[in-house]
Amino acid sequence: MTSTSKRNVLISGASIAGPALAYWLHRSGFAVTVVEKASALRGGGYPIDVRGTAIEVVRRMGILPQLQDAHIDSRRFTFLDAEGSEVASLHPYAVAGSVEGQDLEVGRGDLTAALYAAIRDDVEILFDDSIDTLDQSGHGVDVVFRNGQPRTFDLVFGADGMHSHTRELLFGPEEQFHRYLGYCFALFTMPNTFGLARELTLWNTPGRAVALYATGHHDELHAFLNFHRPEPPFEALRNPDAQRDLVATAFADAGWEVPGIVDAMRDAEDLFFDMAGQIRMPSWSSGRVALVGDAAYAPSFLTGQGSSLALAGAYMLANALATQRDHAAAFAAYEHDTREFVAMNHALVDNGGAALFPTTARALEQRNAMLRDLVTTPPTTPRPAHSALTLPEFDPKS
Repeated sequence: MTSTSKRNVLISGASIAGPALAYWLHRSGFAVTVVEKASALRGGGYPIDVRGTAIEVVRRMGILPQLQDAHIDSRRFTFLDAEGSEVASLHPYAVAGSVEGQDLEVGRGDLTAALYAAIRDDVEILFDDSIDTLDQSGHGVDVVFRNGQPRTFDLVFGADGMHSHTRELLFGPEEQFHRYLGYCFALFTMPNTFGLARELTLWNTPGRAVALYATGHHDELHAFLNFHRPEPPFEALRNPDAQRDLVATAFADAGWEVPGIVDAMRDAEDLFFDMAGQIRMPSWSSGRVALVGDAAYAPSFLTGQGSSLALAGAYMLANALATQRDHAAAFAAYEHDTREFVAMNHALVDNGGAALFPTTARALEQRNAMLRDLVTTPPTTPRPAHSALTLPEFDPKS
């Protein structure tokens, strides 16, 4: 391993991949700046999974005990039919393909807070700002910020999510890399008028699903509305009113408690709407700029592996840069060593990762029969895609 001589790097995005990359690059002797368009660390958010290889990443970062303390430890998933009658009630691990006692489910805010605490004293963090333009040259990357003064960095990393502005600046519009998976979804919080505690209730009809998730004994639920749509509604991504109308129309004739949940969606101040999709790119870098996490290879929520891929990918990118002085060689090694793991997790959707959201009556009947079988014969092995990547030892000697 060679010395990095305090190379000056910029990371765009302070959610999961960005802070994880910042941690490991600082360990290697890089001078790290993180820029985040939000005005502060983002708390809250829907529960997320940390599984397989990613568990080893957070263990090596020293934040595993915090995440274990924050583990939600849901007791059951209950599936309902169109009228609200129970189809099956199972332990979450039987549904998610996780390993009980090893894999974790935590609030998104708990993970981002742990990552932020691990870097805040060691790296420069610029909130309420973002990259406006990038201009690469032989000596570095000239960056113009939306609010701050222009600066030059040796390397720049896009960790700014599925709709990455860094990727757009570098490679062009998202549409050319976006693989739409046929669903749209809305997330928000609403009052827990159902008396749920540490459990998820999922209502299904063909092409539509409503999930209510209680992460504890709280007065608040995480609500999730998912519906099939053949064509991606790109035009609605930046129009909250259009998003609410789109969701309401999709669930207009739904039964059970869905009308009240849709009303809560219209009143929610924290609505998050997006399309289920993946980012698939032929290359994750260009010149002195590289992408990591959802910006490079978002697997979609249907796989449950977005956060885990972000953590593992950040580790592999940082390790390649610590090992290889030449950034082009490092970026090539990062892709070579990580791409198969990414592909395996992308394939989870093709291998049944969307089975919870059938789009036809026949597929829903088959899904329900599978769930009833799981009640009597739960799976005993995790999905191999979760743990297919073996992490190299990270031992910087800068």
